[in-house]
Amino acid sequence: MRVRPLLGAAAGAALLLLTGAGAAPATASALAPTASALAPTGSVTVDAVGRIAADGTVTLSGTYRCSGSSGPVFVSSSVSQGASTTRYGIGGTRAVCDGAEHRWVNSGRTGSGALVAGAAHVQATVVELRSFGGLPLPVFHAVQDQDVTLAQARARR
Repeated sequence: MRVRPLLGAAAGAALLLLTGAGAAPATASALAPTASALAPTGSVTVDAVGRIAADGTVTLSGTYRCSGSSGPVFVSSSVSQGASTTRYGIGGTRAVCDGAEHRWVNSGRTGSGALVAGAAHVQATVVELRSFGGLPLPVFHAVQDQDVTLAQARARR
């Protein structure tokens, strides 16, 4: 799954909504969250070694910590290899934003031969879907870019 076109579409939609596209100009107070909205905070790590199975299933993991959420929060991850600009989305895990450190593990299957064992680049993101005027928009708690090694997963017996 290509991640960049989705992020571009989401950013474009948000920009269109914020500019009002022919509507009366919105005030800053109308766009800002209410005072009761919590400020997002967080961190995310990526383990130095991920796993790739013979069928192309990639498993990535790490830790996260977040607080200040009012909507559903997820840890998402994507991976790329070599000079390719293609990033493959690797699962998503529901996050608990209680200020404590938690482990995350995401798995996803890429196309046959899309990724191989060896050096790779992972991006992990802790993102919340927070409602602004009834519209769920992403609020980022943390982003981490990490070079990793994809190791061949052992076959199960």
